[in-house]
Amino acid sequence: MNVENEIEKIEEEIKNTSYNKHTQAHIGKLKAKLAKLKAEKEKRSEGSGQSIGFGVKKTGDATVLLVGFPSVGKSTIINSLTNAESKTAAYDFTTTGVIPGMLDYKGAKIQILDIPGIIVDAASGKGRGKRVLSMVRSADLIAIVVDDPGQAEGIKGELYKGGFRLDQRRPDVRIAKKETGGLSINIAVKKPRLDRETIKSILAEFKMHNADVLIRENITADMLIDSMMKNRVYVPSLTVLNKIDKMDGIDLKRIGKDVIAISALKGFNIDALREAIWCRLNLVRIYLKRAGKEPDMDEPLIMRSGCTVMDVAEKILRNHSKDLKYARIWGPSARFPEQKVGADHRLKDTDVVELHA
Repeated sequence: MNVENEIEKIEEEIKNTSYNKHTQAHIGKLKAKLAKLKAEKEKRSEGSGQSIGFGVKKTGDATVLLVGFPSVGKSTIINSLTNAESKTAAYDFTTTGVIPGMLDYKGAKIQILDIPGIIVDAASGKGRGKRVLSMVRSADLIAIVVDDPGQAEGIKGELYKGGFRLDQRRPDVRIAKKETGGLSINIAVKKPRLDRETIKSILAEFKMHNADVLIRENITADMLIDSMMKNRVYVPSLTVLNKIDKMDGIDLKRIGKDVIAISALKGFNIDALREAIWCRLNLVRIYLKRAGKEPDMDEPLIMRSGCTVMDVAEKILRNHSKDLKYARIWGPSARFPEQKVGADHRLKDTDVVELHA
């Protein structure tokens, strides 16, 4: 039996098996086997060159990909946001390559990539789907572009099947292999959704019979499998509803608070989209200051939210960051102006930092 037939057979068995406490372990094992087979199929397609991605160099402070079905207006959006000149037309598949553009916003340079539209079953390779989805792996943010609110779930479904976990973090599971001693499973949550037999059956499918397992989150079987797969990508997303100028009578209050409604052609709400991209990327501006001089407020250092003084030192001082003694700071994270702080102090947006090494 080839891989495709085996995948189909397992999917059918999972579909036809009622889920309860008696079948939980069996279904968990089937799902683990299914994930391995799909990974094997993907690896084979990579070896044959079928899933080679489009070559675009990642640049700037962050990269945003516009993902959506054909003809939803991604090219018009990138032209509105950046200096790109992506070809636009009123027919499907206008974009046949990757069109890069650069959004300058709040001192940050944010790379926007317009990739070809994906279609249903793109995760299985249809319509060059694997080549297109390979681009998603390099993104810091996925902007799901639709011209109908009902399209979003279809796009998210294709991304999920392709191994992308939108707006999630990697499950808090720690597995340490050992030579002997069997499985030691420690579940540090109340009322876990997975019983030990299910966990053992999933681990056995991955040929893991001797290991110390620590689970610190109330995970499902799918989440446990994800934690063991190397091809899972965890990335934030933003849903953009385009062409609202053509939607008669649509109630914008009912399309969801996490959806940015725009008209790229008319330029409506483009500023709100820029701000939403900035917020979802969790970027902050850090201004640098030399001792005895005024801070440079023209070119901020762009960092990730939650960054520390040491993170800034490593970016500025590079190999000499270990020589950092302390920093003086002004701004939102300072208790008072010119506060003296250590390397582990967490900075906030628009802080001014003076490094002392």
